[in-house]
Amino acid sequence: MLFDKVKAFSVLLDGANAGAEPVFRGGQAVAGRVLLELAGAARVGVLRLRARGRARAHWTESRSAGSSTAYTQSYSERVDVVSHHATLLGADAGDPATLPAGRHEFPFSFQLPHTLVTSFEGKHGSVRYSIKATLHRPWAPARRARKLFTVIEPLDINTPALLAPQAGAREKVARSWYCTRGLVSLSAKIDRKGYTPGEVIPIFAEIDNGSTRAVLPRVALVQTQTFMARGAHKQKQAVVASMAGEPVGPGRRGLWQGRVLHIPPVGPSILHCRVLHVDYSLKVCVDIPGSSKLLLELPLVIGTIPLHPFGGRSSSVGSHTSLLLGWGLPELPEAPPEYSEVMTEEEVTAVGRGPFSLPPLPDLGMSLEGPYLACIQEFRFRPPPLYSEEDPNPPSSSEDMRPRCMTC
Repeated sequence: MLFDKVKAFSVLLDGANAGAEPVFRGGQAVAGRVLLELAGAARVGVLRLRARGRARAHWTESRSAGSSTAYTQSYSERVDVVSHHATLLGADAGDPATLPAGRHEFPFSFQLPHTLVTSFEGKHGSVRYSIKATLHRPWAPARRARKLFTVIEPLDINTPALLAPQAGAREKVARSWYCTRGLVSLSAKIDRKGYTPGEVIPIFAEIDNGSTRAVLPRVALVQTQTFMARGAHKQKQAVVASMAGEPVGPGRRGLWQGRVLHIPPVGPSILHCRVLHVDYSLKVCVDIPGSSKLLLELPLVIGTIPLHPFGGRSSSVGSHTSLLLGWGLPELPEAPPEYSEVMTEEEVTAVGRGPFSLPPLPDLGMSLEGPYLACIQEFRFRPPPLYSEEDPNPPSSSEDMRPRCMTC
């Protein structure tokens, strides 16, 4: 029988490690081959290939009408973001072909759309990408093979909107048994809105406890999954990282001067999908005994492209300084280094020999070209200025340097 002659039937993707799903992004080409291994000569019909990317949301809600009647409402929505079909062997109207025993490979290639949604798996929805091969045979069941692959859309945090600082303030009157116990206020700031997994979030917060009991500040990184179908939506929240501070006593003030919260390996934000969203937020709250907690929420975006080493660093440092100044905590300026610490005698001598004898720059792990390299070289190897260049009115002779008496 033909069924016994098929030893292996699978889909292989180029560049994929054994047992691992390859990762792609929008606009890339997906290439691979369908492997068919026969133990003997066999007749085959059509070999079809289908690539699919689908975003799907589904959940059910139980509702009651009256005292005894209950029913379940189902919500479902799906969007196809990738749809590719190809015939690798045979035709619908053609006669079956006879393949000899051995290994047969059928290559394929197709291009992904330029705009896609990052792969995602949630309780009420998913975004999945797969390639399915189907081998039709005369007088035998069809054989099928499926291969999953992952898509991660680039999300760059080096944009003005995601580099802007985030801040907020809340206050609450602490009450217990209809008795006012004082005012509790909370202010919090972070240096930017966009982060990537593995980074830390420096948190600047101020807690004023005007109540009669100690309060406890806490912070948490929360992921919110929103699923949408048939005009309705359903949300699911999960805490992916958290941290607690020290209690703030009655009539006291607590300050967080850059306390850090580590971001664990989490999936990036999904912001532009019709059936599901993945959002992040930093929730800073104060637990007040005997009363509801005081909550402040700052939106976050988890991206895939980390902060730029030059442009992003300058903006981050600037926002960090503004945060310190906003809290009344100016940084003390550092004293300038001595010239002997900046320039050595060999480097000063090398400058006088011409531009081609400059000492090599340290390896920064990146390529510097054009005017950037020229600026760095000029700044790094420029000798100290002469004192006559610094003083607009230098003394003309040693006589002007004589100490003068009080009567002259």
